[in-house]
Amino acid sequence: MDGSSYRVVFEKGGVYLHTSARKHQDPDSLIAGVIRVVEKDSDVLLHWAPVEEAGDPAQIVFSKKDPSGGEPSASEEEPTFDPGYEPDWAVISTVRPQPHLAEPRRGAEPSCPRSSWAFSVSLGELKSIRRSKPGLSWAYLVLVTQAGGSLPALHFHRGGTRALLRVLSRYLLLASSPQDPRLYLVFPHDSSALSSSFHHLQLFDQDSSNVVSRFLQDPYSTTFSSFSRVTNFFRGALQPHPEGASSPDLPLLPDDEPEPGFEVISCVELGRRPTVERAPPVTEEEWARHVGPDGRLQNIPELKNRIFSGGLSPGLRREAWKFLLGYLSWEGSAEEHKAHVRKKTDEYFRMKLQWKSVSAEQERRNSLLHGYRSLIERDVSRTDRTNKFYEGPENPGLGLLNDILLTYCMYHFDLGYVQGMSDLLSPILFVVQNEVDAFWCFCGFMGLVHGNFEESQETMKRQLGQLLLLLRVLDQPLCDFLDSQDSGSLCFCFRWLLIWFKREFPFPDVLRLWEVLWTGLPGPNLHLLVACAILDMERDTLMLSGFGSNEILKHINELTMKLSVEDVLTRAEALYRQLTACPELPHNVQEVLGLAKPEEPSSLSPPVSPLPLSPTRAPPPMPQREDVPQPDSSLEILPEDDDGADS
Repeated sequence: MDGSSYRVVFEKGGVYLHTSARKHQDPDSLIAGVIRVVEKDSDVLLHWAPVEEAGDPAQIVFSKKDPSGGEPSASEEEPTFDPGYEPDWAVISTVRPQPHLAEPRRGAEPSCPRSSWAFSVSLGELKSIRRSKPGLSWAYLVLVTQAGGSLPALHFHRGGTRALLRVLSRYLLLASSPQDPRLYLVFPHDSSALSSSFHHLQLFDQDSSNVVSRFLQDPYSTTFSSFSRVTNFFRGALQPHPEGASSPDLPLLPDDEPEPGFEVISCVELGRRPTVERAPPVTEEEWARHVGPDGRLQNIPELKNRIFSGGLSPGLRREAWKFLLGYLSWEGSAEEHKAHVRKKTDEYFRMKLQWKSVSAEQERRNSLLHGYRSLIERDVSRTDRTNKFYEGPENPGLGLLNDILLTYCMYHFDLGYVQGMSDLLSPILFVVQNEVDAFWCFCGFMGLVHGNFEESQETMKRQLGQLLLLLRVLDQPLCDFLDSQDSGSLCFCFRWLLIWFKREFPFPDVLRLWEVLWTGLPGPNLHLLVACAILDMERDTLMLSGFGSNEILKHINELTMKLSVEDVLTRAEALYRQLTACPELPHNVQEVLGLAKPEEPSSLSPPVSPLPLSPTRAPPPMPQREDVPQPDSSLEILPEDDDGADS
């Protein structure tokens, strides 16, 4: 393109083509590129071009505002945080069996020059734009031309679909199809063309020949006569704003898609946020008052509520965590607990023996086990090494971490080991000071969060969607600000949710936070409200400082070890009470908070929520394990060392 005859009005990197039909794309099938909206002469073009690995940076980045030679803004083009590609937290770094080199890869696409995928299309040639289902994968757009052909799907790995559609709406009218809310029909800014198209949209029961003039003259009566679905859209579209000015009345694009029935959550008026005070921790004496003559706990709901409101004293954690994580039953007697521990000890060492008995020669032919062992050794060597319990080169705690994680691979073959699991095990082993007890407590914790480590990352995407939904109800202006800075996907919260804030708080505070979350009170997904509380505490800093996407990410990362767990928990509980006190709380928000059951989809009505809002875990009372009887073992179990220090 000649710099004197074109002007780039929009540019977004991280837009990929997925050239393989496989569900899980391999790196060779992903083509990174840049999408641009370009004004050239009297036409407006949508242009996508790949980013060549050895290309000149000048060919990759255009200046958005000054095509005549101004330098592009580095802050706008630097890579933003992406959970699928950030090295330390890439859940895709799971271990897989090594394929035989002689076997061709099934479904491999023929190689071709990446430059051949580039395309450019005039906006006037577009017929429709289809967007992806929210939450199912990286958001993508499919462009269909007037000739009936579709261009390659554009996958926005760093977000940006809403921003692109907002720019397109300056030049086009985008009307949501009445048959498919994810399909946008494209029309030029021309009243006569619109009038002739309303009949095909079936938005009006009567003749639509003069609908545009009627709408401009009397928007309210026209709107209420069945035009409500696109009120905001046409108010902005038929009264264009000056170039560069933001329009508050643009249509609700993908990130803000209203639910069927048009329950707009941004209109919810929340009451005053209540004042919450935390209680002191549960002491060993208070716990003892809840223990009956046979060792059975009494008044369990009251005890759980006390743990939620105050946490546990350090000396009590070693015993109480076994109940919170489902290793011991809340209803069991002391004798029943002893029998259960004997059985689970036997079961643990049976699984440990499975990998212990594998010889070095066997392991050379078992790439899966070898991969797990290598990954675990690497992660254990850098897990909480500043903690006295794990410091030093020959620390026995590191060996226990290694053995427990390898045994978990035998316990959960399908999941195996994924980076981040060592961060979840470390505090548990630190508290319970026993290999077997730590293993089964860890299994209980993984029962809550195992979806976080699945390769598909569907659970993480769902939780980020739920977090965004809560934040939109609590603070729509903050969401709008994050959207304007390409941070509306909340990917900077990925690490928070993945390992439950393990690296955000000092080690003692993590112990307090987790035991509160494990109570399952006051409802499921309290960890999402903890994230909302942190963002609420930082909203003024984020919004008043004018941070861009990279500054937002940097600021969030710099919060590490600077947060007070008591302040965050107090605010999270206050947010919960504020939401639950709202009489008009949308149903999908009630689902996230555990106040309502998810609605059953039916053929007569579409799903209530544009996001997959099934709770990602079920914290309320931990179910008692139903264990398969195991035969007696001849393994000798060493007694527990009672001299370990409690946290």
